Amino acid sequence: MNPGELQIGNTYNLQWMWMVMVVLLLAVLSLFWQRKAARRFASSEMLTRILPLGSIYRSAVSLALVIAAMVMLVCCMIDVRWGKVKREVPQRGIEVMFVLDVSRSMMAEDVTPSRLERAKQMIKDTVDEMVGDRVGLTIFAGEARQQIPLTNHYDDFKQSVDEVGPSSLSRGGSRLGDAITVASRGFLEVTNDHKAIVLLTDGEDQESRPLVATKAAKDKNGVRIFTIGLGDFEKGARVPVESSRGSDFLTHSGKPVWSKLDGATLENIAAESGGAYIPAGTKQVNMADVYHRYIASVDQTEFETAKVDSYEARFQWFLAPALALLLLEVLWARGNSNVAGDVSRTEDSH
Repeated sequence: MNPGELQIGNTYNLQWMWMVMVVLLLAVLSLFWQRKAARRFASSEMLTRILPLGSIYRSAVSLALVIAAMVMLVCCMIDVRWGKVKREVPQRGIEVMFVLDVSRSMMAEDVTPSRLERAKQMIKDTVDEMVGDRVGLTIFAGEARQQIPLTNHYDDFKQSVDEVGPSSLSRGGSRLGDAITVASRGFLEVTNDHKAIVLLTDGEDQESRPLVATKAAKDKNGVRIFTIGLGDFEKGARVPVESSRGSDFLTHSGKPVWSKLDGATLENIAAESGGAYIPAGTKQVNMADVYHRYIASVDQTEFETAKVDSYEARFQWFLAPALALLLLEVLWARGNSNVAGDVSRTEDSH
């Protein structure tokens, strides 16, 4: 077995190894105190008869069998796996295209640590709830581009999400309509169902006619759009920028630029497509609830069967020896009790 192919499915249960150590320590201390107490009330000759070396040996062997069995049972509980095999897994789910606003206004810090970073975390939290769905990513500012084609490789997807930012696109601004149009063209299936767009933005738009794009996406591709609004909708926040003087804020005609959440636009987009609007604002949102309550309500479909690599569970390799060791300990203890009885009867006859 290659050590690199060894996997532990449930590392949390490794904590039970502490229980094994506690049992071992208590058993050793018990033997020690038992012998120490006997020395107080018995002579050396009597001590040899009461606690012969043979009894210590038998107790040590019995303890070793129990501890070894407990270690084997812990190995069962942590789900040790090795031996990679390929399996065909039927794929059933929906296609979800995340549309992420990477414009400069998303760098505003009215949401901790920023609107953009919060949006990225929301995407990753949503993906963590998925099983079988395909996910893709479209980014937009003054232009829109499909950044990640639809895939079910979730780990690679989340890593790529971390890498996007305002520098990923060359044109500044915020064109929601263009983003919806580009995202709706990125779906793989041709039937008009099981498609969803999850749009994460502060809602600012530069006359890109997002409602027209939404209606086209719904009519031509059957896309439902779920919008998530980020940012303070009352006061807003200033937009940080990098300058030769270090950190600074965006200005226009010498006046500071403040960015607010435009929830009305996002609410209209969701209503037009039959989706839902989630006004996150500056609050933390449980994306598991959002996924199961809204996104997962989209009709699922059967995708092509996928071949996935998996590791064989090997718990039985540890369970069988554990049971054998416990049985051996019982037989060992019973044999020792018989031997002790024979010795006692022999001494009584003398």
